[in-house]
Amino acid sequence: MNNKEKEILLIAQEECAEVTQAISKIFRFGFDSRWPEDGINNRSRLVEEVGDLVAMIKLMGDNNIIDIDEVAKAAERKITKLKTWSSIL
Repeated sequence: MNNKEKEILLIAQEECAEVTQAISKIFRFGFDSRWPEDGINNRSRLVEEVGDLVAMIKLMGDNNIIDIDEVAKAAERKITKLKTWSSIL
């Protein structure tokens, strides 16, 4: 693994943690609660953090860390599992 790959993975890891934090804030305070430091609501914060994560996923694909086609197949497998084991679909 080269330094560029390490940095991409490190930032992706940080973005995953930030998505987790944004979701936790929604569970604790709701979608419309606002962050005191900047006034952004929790839903908007989640959108920003997911966008940051998607950007890192794209960079992982662009740098051959992951195969985006395989990611799409894995996502479809997850949807199939959710249809069986969850009531959200």
